[in-house]
Amino acid sequence: MQYWIAIHHPLDFDPPVADDATMRDIDALNDEMVAAGVRLFAGGLRPPAAARSIRAGDDGQARVSDGPYLRTQEYVGGFWILDVADLDAALAWGRKAALACRTPVEVRPFF
Repeated sequence: MQYWIAIHHPLDFDPPVADDATMRDIDALNDEMVAAGVRLFAGGLRPPAAARSIRAGDDGQARVSDGPYLRTQEYVGGFWILDVADLDAALAWGRKAALACRTPVEVRPFF
């Protein structure tokens, strides 16, 4: 099964000032995922200010606006897509991600 493991950041998170220990732990986790053969893809996302949202209007036109679709106090800052045996395995990687990133993560299966 494939799972999405999302890293959640508070709005005031500043990626350039993430400490060296956190970056080392995230790099080590990525290396471990690759070595275990479970990581299909990983990516970091720019902060919400860089987002654009597209909404379909009643007139059949799609309109682009600045900013994220949802206005929240947290945002997805990055994610992994893993191919693992089951939810327990995905949760085990999610626990490691929460510790390495020092922030909450969300684990969600793909259809």
